[in-house]
Amino acid sequence: MKKKISKMPVKYLKFLTNVKNQIQRAQIKAAIYVNRELIALYWNIGKQILQLQKQEGWGKSIVEQLSKDLRRGFPSLKGFSPRNLWEMRSFYDVYKNAVNLQQLVAEIPWGHNLALIHKIKHNPERLWYIRKTIEHGWSRNVLIHQIESTAYHRSGKAITNFRKTLPPMQSDLAHQIIKDPYKFDFLTIEDTRREKDMKCAIYRFGWDAWTRTRNK
Repeated sequence: MKKKISKMPVKYLKFLTNVKNQIQRAQIKAAIYVNRELIALYWNIGKQILQLQKQEGWGKSIVEQLSKDLRRGFPSLKGFSPRNLWEMRSFYDVYKNAVNLQQLVAEIPWGHNLALIHKIKHNPERLWYIRKTIEHGWSRNVLIHQIESTAYHRSGKAITNFRKTLPPMQSDLAHQIIKDPYKFDFLTIEDTRREKDMKCAIYRFGWDAWTRTRNK
C-alpha cells in the first residue's frame, strides 16, 4: 500500500514561486550584465577600427588580418569573423553621435542591434524600437516583423513614461538575452586554470556587489 503524500502548505507554494521568480530575475540581470560588457567590447573594437583606418589610411585588408589574428589568439570564439568586425565598425559609426542611444543599445542582444542597423536609417526610429523591444520583450524575429510592418509610423511614434527596466521574465527577449550564443562564445573557458581564475573573479564580483548593496 502506497503511503499517502501530504499536500504542501499554501505558504510553501507561494514561497517556492517567489524563489523561482528571484532566480529568473537574477538570471536575466546576470545575462544583461554580460551582454553590456560584450556590446561595450564590440563598440570599442568598432571605434578603434574606424579611427585607425582614418588616421593610418588602412584599407579592407587590415580587417581581414585582424580577424585572422584574433581567431588565432582566441580559437574558441566565433565573434571575430571579418563580417562581424565590419558590423562592429558600422555599429560604432551609426551611434557615435547619438548619446541617448549609446547606453540603451547595450540592453538588447547583438542580433537585435544588427537588425536595427541594417533595416532602419534614422536614430530616432531606432530608439523607438529599442525601447519597445525592452518594454514588450520582443524577440529578434518579432522586432524584424514590427520594423517591416512599419509599427513606428503607425503608432504615433512618441513614447511616454518609458523607464528602463528588466524585460518581462517570460518574454522572448529575456530568453534570447540568457541564451545568446555570442555571450556563450565570449565566456568560453579554454582550460582548467583559466576556469578557476574565472570562478574566483565571479565570486569576488558577487561579493563586492553584495557589499555595495548592503552599504547603500
